[in-house]
Amino acid sequence: MNDEVYDDMALEQNAKALFGKQLEVEHVVARRVPVSHTAHGTVFLTAKKELMVYLDGQTRFLLDDVRKILTRMGLVAEFYFPPKGKPHYFDEVALAKYSVVYPGRRNPSDQDLEYYRGLAPYQPALVQILEVRDSNIYQFDTDSKSGWRPVVKFAYRRIKTS
Repeated sequence: MNDEVYDDMALEQNAKALFGKQLEVEHVVARRVPVSHTAHGTVFLTAKKELMVYLDGQTRFLLDDVRKILTRMGLVAEFYFPPKGKPHYFDEVALAKYSVVYPGRRNPSDQDLEYYRGLAPYQPALVQILEVRDSNIYQFDTDSKSGWRPVVKFAYRRIKTS
């Protein structure tokens, strides 16, 4: 129990230090579930009833890796928090990578940059969740036929209000 409190405090401190997001962990839905051979994720509710996922581990993630992991976990992402102090981080990385590949082109469209946004390094990752797809959150499991198995049953869908 005491370790869980320290984990929650560390999660709050990491969110503030790395992403500039002040949040309060109210309830942890799934703690440190494996999402790959060397990475883990924590799914939690904040005091404002927002569902968040914090992914971390030895693996170096790209934004596309995080998207794929969330899809396999059965989660639909609403917002990917950029690193603290860099509100346009994903666009800046995409533009830099696009300029290396196409040095003569100027003013690329959002469609041009979409692929290159996915190549942005994103480790650790903090993501706000829109919904849990089939009321199950999955974890990585090498023994499972699909490679993923349900870890917890949890229904969530964020309803936007004005």
